[in-house]
Amino acid sequence: MFPHDPLPPAHRHGVRANLCSLRPAPSPVEAFVNRQNGPARPHDVVLFGATGFVGALTAEYLARHAPDGCRWALSGRDRAKLEKLRTRLTALDPRCADLPVIQADAADAGSLRALAESTHVVATTVGPYVWYGERLVAACAEAGTDYADLTGEPEFVDRMYVAHDVRARETGARIVHACGFDSVPHDLGAYFTVRRLPEDVPLRVDGFVRSNAVFSGGTFASALTALGRGPQTARAAKERRLHEPRPAGRRVHAPLGRPRFSPETGTWALPLPTLDARIIARSARALPRYGPDFRYRHYASVKRLPVALGGTAALGVLVGAAQVPAAREWLMGRYEAGTGPDEERRRRSWFTVRFVGEGGGRRVFTEVSGGDPGYDETAKILAESALCLALDELPATSGQVTTAVAMGDALLDRLVAAGLGFRVAAER
Repeated sequence: MFPHDPLPPAHRHGVRANLCSLRPAPSPVEAFVNRQNGPARPHDVVLFGATGFVGALTAEYLARHAPDGCRWALSGRDRAKLEKLRTRLTALDPRCADLPVIQADAADAGSLRALAESTHVVATTVGPYVWYGERLVAACAEAGTDYADLTGEPEFVDRMYVAHDVRARETGARIVHACGFDSVPHDLGAYFTVRRLPEDVPLRVDGFVRSNAVFSGGTFASALTALGRGPQTARAAKERRLHEPRPAGRRVHAPLGRPRFSPETGTWALPLPTLDARIIARSARALPRYGPDFRYRHYASVKRLPVALGGTAALGVLVGAAQVPAAREWLMGRYEAGTGPDEERRRRSWFTVRFVGEGGGRRVFTEVSGGDPGYDETAKILAESALCLALDELPATSGQVTTAVAMGDALLDRLVAAGLGFRVAAER
């Protein structure tokens, strides 16, 4: 039982990706240096979608924790709401009285281009991203601006890779999706686990997720959108596979797995078909430290069998309902976007992700833990990701990259300092 205590892209992308340029793309190092030596910009970080539920929590975190000298700004569609938020933030820190406010709309490419050109990093909470996200990704890729979001939508991530990875590599932009509970605790948790296993041997890691949290209207809308777009998601994944290289001489796979009892955790393990396992697999393909043969499986961890069976049945019903437009619209209407659990409910919420890693005759048990995953911790993780991209010394990467590849140890250290737990529970 679990103890309690990058390759050049020019030659490998299809016609859509290559239309943007016929010249060889610079290396990630060259693109990064060119960007760093480019014209100074007014802002280090801009938070887009600042007046939404998670956006406001992220703004509050930045107001409390952005270091002196960090030039950050608020952005969104409604100037009056942005100014009202700024007044609220000023009560937390009087310096926020001078916080810049930038009006921009997810449907207005011109305003997004101006936004991207004004800053080194854009952090966005505006979803569902498959509907509202692409124009901002395109603007950041074109401007050489780092981008971080909260998406858990595989279709969106795959489409953005095919459409914008090449241009981002050319300009030095780092496009980093899933910078919240999806998928940082899982991606960095697997990274943390792998680093405690032997090098240059086949590695196997399983992750087990538990939480008592509730979700908001925006999260529910994003989940229903993703569930209701099965054919589009499959097409986007297929198109990505046509363009994305695989590491020569190495094997990385993330099978869905089957429901089972996990003796390592003492719980029932239900396969989680979320973005998290895909992100971990992409980190493993990019980082040789994951070994010549790496496998990851991702599970929800449930203590009682009836709950496990009920959860499986409920997920099946939700997936089925999401395929019917009328049912999907009715379900979305049950949860108002822009709202979420109150402070008291969030204070009672928690999560753990337990990892079991094996390789080279070694076995390690690790755990990532924190408070409310969907809101308080997600806001913290997004804010620290944006600060990390803007202020820390990082590997010279560009294009669509994962948090482990783009930020790795620097972000892990930031999150530990911010109160998330990363620990080794046991080694054998």
